Amino acid sequence: MPASERAIELLTAAAEAAHDKKAENVLAFDVSEQLAITDAFLVASASNDRQVRAIVDAVEEKLRVDFDAKPVRREGAREGRWVLLDYLEIVIHVQHDEERSFYSLERLWRDCPVIKLPSDVPGAGPDSGSASGSAE
Repeated sequence: MPASERAIELLTAAAEAAHDKKAENVLAFDVSEQLAITDAFLVASASNDRQVRAIVDAVEEKLRVDFDAKPVRREGAREGRWVLLDYLEIVIHVQHDEERSFYSLERLWRDCPVIKLPSDVPGAGPDSGSASGSAE
């Protein structure tokens, strides 16, 4: 079963909020077939710790204001290198560029369908990611 409509809405809003704070290489994956605990992952990166925190704050505010959604779990915010926001339907990973390169989450989830994001979000175009297919 593909990612829910609500998951797609949350991902899209989160991607736009991340983009507004200059997030780089924003990708979304439908992991609903591989994981029972969530429908989708959003992965974004930034070049410094302060920017990682700014992206996380913008995403949290956007989802709280527009969807009345609050993360059930938030990890890594103090360090600002890799912050995980768990909204149950979606999990958002905002990583420092170095962590993004080292852990390469997109490589780990490359067999999952890429979820198309708005075309104005960097990294969200038709060539983004190496995963095949897309969730509608």
